[in-house]
Amino acid sequence: MLTDVLERSNAIEECYEFMLAYAAQGLPTDEDSPSGGKLRQLLGRAAAALSGLGESLAVAVEDDIERSEEYHAFFRVVDRDARASLAALELVLSQPAISSQLIDNLNALSHLRALLTDLFLLGEIFKARSRSAQPAAQANGSAAS
Repeated sequence: MLTDVLERSNAIEECYEFMLAYAAQGLPTDEDSPSGGKLRQLLGRAAAALSGLGESLAVAVEDDIERSEEYHAFFRVVDRDARASLAALELVLSQPAISSQLIDNLNALSHLRALLTDLFLLGEIFKARSRSAQPAAQANGSAAS
């Protein structure tokens, strides 16, 4: 289940990184632009990744984390930031033309930046938990031999 969260996070981060490059291009519209087509594709993937992100997090840790209360409290924050970011992405996607300036403004959106920071924080926590679980699993494997 953690794989789903990581895939969602990667889609969101990939989109954000592309948006930074797109904003720097100074394009008045995404029409007839190879990067414009890719932008809409990545925005769509990021929107799909944002949809249900909070629930996905809750499911991913339900069996793995013994103190899930603290995690679920933070997941509510992530869910709020994801919903706000999703609303903004969908608004941008609904526009007939997406300029670099529009994307620059989306990049600056505090909800999106907060969401990315939420995901970076969780990523570090999950990595640390994974690293600490590996030696224990190896020790259990050695004891079973």
